[in-house]
Amino acid sequence: MITGTIVKGIAGFYYVKAEDKIYECKARGKFRNTNITPYIGDIVKIIPDESQLTGSIIEILPRKNLLIRPPVANIDQAIIVFAAKSPDPNLQLLDRFLVLIEEQNLDICICINKIDLDIEKDYEEIKSVYERAGYKVILTSTVSNIGIEELKRELMSKTSVFAGPSGVGKSSLLNKVDANLKLKTGDISQKVKRGKHTTRHVELLALSEGGFVLDTPGFSSLSLEHISPDVLQKYFKEFNLYRDYCKFSECSHIHEPQCMIKQKLNEGMIDQGRYERYRFIYNELESAKQRRW
Repeated sequence: MITGTIVKGIAGFYYVKAEDKIYECKARGKFRNTNITPYIGDIVKIIPDESQLTGSIIEILPRKNLLIRPPVANIDQAIIVFAAKSPDPNLQLLDRFLVLIEEQNLDICICINKIDLDIEKDYEEIKSVYERAGYKVILTSTVSNIGIEELKRELMSKTSVFAGPSGVGKSSLLNKVDANLKLKTGDISQKVKRGKHTTRHVELLALSEGGFVLDTPGFSSLSLEHISPDVLQKYFKEFNLYRDYCKFSECSHIHEPQCMIKQKLNEGMIDQGRYERYRFIYNELESAKQRRW
């Protein structure tokens, strides 16, 4: 029996990296009987057949965390990738990603890619907004080789999920970080101005200089309906400095008087765009809550 990490799962087979080998494994029936599903990133114990490089998963070790979308376990951090141009940045979608990752209590780094395409350098304002909110932001260009070394250092010796919309250059960035990966890349569809999906499944990729990274399929929308509107504010991290000073302990920061969040918004300490996107998501979650009733 040996211990390894599930790096890929396809059609009921799980590929486990253990002792510098990859074993094609099936999960024991007991997992199906107890409704337990192995996830990419799970640390597992297997009984291997060395001659065939196959095996059986007999135990899943306790997880430190679990993401549902993308479906992956035991992640150290999330790198959320958006493009400065082609496609244009969708900050509503970015904030949805941030809410989902904040919910999992993971470290987060925002990567703004393709900055060579943004002649007006609008990405600098986006960078400023999210740095003031408390996030690390890396600017990159695979054409100009900007930010590649910084991104490589961020990934080293960690298990990271690489997430973001289609067409923002996630696979191209990873190929720059580690040329051995040789990931397939795609162009932007000119008809709909969205990226073509080049990543078809979730896979844990070993980096030459240490660490693992997940290149995940891109998303164009993210549902947050499982989140209560009352707790949404916890996932806008710049609110956390001020929300305990509101007059009402259950302040939504929407309608209530003497709200410290709105005061800091008026003082310019909280970004207007971030606050408006918070309101939009809050109202969306409140409407979903009413429908469930």
